[in-house]
Amino acid sequence: MERLALSMDAVWVMLCAVLVISMQAGFALLEAGSTRMKNAGHVAGKQLLSFSMAGLAFWAVGYGLTFGEGNRWIGTTGWFLDLPPEGDSIPLEISFLFQLSFVAVSLAIVWGGFAERAKLGVYVLFGLLYTIVIYPVVGHWIWGGGWLSELGKQDFAGSTVVHLQGGVAALVATWLLGPRIGKYNTNGTPHSLPGHNQVYTVLGVLVIWLGWFGFNPGSTLSVQDGFFGYVALTTNLAAAAGGIGALATARLRLGRADIPMMLNGVLAGLVAVTAACAFVESWAAVVIGGIAGSLTVFTAQYFERKGIDDPIYAFSVHGVAGIWGTLSTGFFASPRLVEITGVGQPGLLYGGGWTQLGVQSLGVLASAIYVAVVSFVILRLLDRWMGLRVSKEEEVMGLDLSEHGAYGYPELNSAEKM
Repeated sequence: MERLALSMDAVWVMLCAVLVISMQAGFALLEAGSTRMKNAGHVAGKQLLSFSMAGLAFWAVGYGLTFGEGNRWIGTTGWFLDLPPEGDSIPLEISFLFQLSFVAVSLAIVWGGFAERAKLGVYVLFGLLYTIVIYPVVGHWIWGGGWLSELGKQDFAGSTVVHLQGGVAALVATWLLGPRIGKYNTNGTPHSLPGHNQVYTVLGVLVIWLGWFGFNPGSTLSVQDGFFGYVALTTNLAAAAGGIGALATARLRLGRADIPMMLNGVLAGLVAVTAACAFVESWAAVVIGGIAGSLTVFTAQYFERKGIDDPIYAFSVHGVAGIWGTLSTGFFASPRLVEITGVGQPGLLYGGGWTQLGVQSLGVLASAIYVAVVSFVILRLLDRWMGLRVSKEEEVMGLDLSEHGAYGYPELNSAEKM
């Protein structure tokens, strides 16, 4: 019976890995649809490029740094998955693929800040370094037995490890690259550069939402007690609340039922509940998702007014919502669920005191500072060596043609020749 149970768990985690990997298709649709037609093929194609890079770098180095035996700060064993097998756990190869899918999502978030003006070579080099020296460090602190894990930090499926890291790196890149040509008027007010295909963005979010049922429920790593079903419930509730919260906020603030804001709200709700999905009651998941959806409307507008041209609002959706979701367990973590998971302490609203909120806050602060500093250093060095941004002529032409020699939409080629 034990072998059968272990086999079922292995199949479950493998299935969830496939679901999370399928989110790459969702990000391709979302990011390509949110950008202009002349960059659509480039933006979609870099999803495969980043998944390929992450697959090799995480296999060679990243997995060992994250989950290998080491110290409180970093893993020091496990290069090329050279780790001893554990008889009572899922196979190492399946564990690797599941964790790789998370790294790939984090990289997909990062690329939103680079969109429509970064050189292809910067994608390659920063993606490799992100997978080796940024993501694994925070991952080890929280999931690999590091110092934040020892303190009892609650991050069930990655509001901090996956989303906050990706959002912060995207913000640094967006700031260093500067705004796209034509984004701001001469008086500094933002000018709309709408994406070329809203249908793509809607489909992309739906694919990502579906894939999230591998993301959060899969992090139970087991089907034996059925707890994955509860995690799926809180995940779905938060996503729904995020979409409604963002749409309502946009209607009140902008005077229109803005579809892109609604889509961002769904994603923000998913991001926020990713830390909390196994620790909070269902009503709290609705509150967490609704607040995340509303926050993303305010923060997206705020950063845009401050001159941060973030084409897919990566920091608002993943960074801000990641912060809120991580902190939320400090308020809402339920005693019964904390007992089930065995991580941390109950939240403030259940009489658990300020301890868990303090741990969550420390985790957010330490992770954000590390990612911001290392991302800044890497990108500044790349800027001095090769330059981060394409030329003005290449940006106006579009990265499909300047970087790849052909438009993603052949009709544009025909229109140029006419």
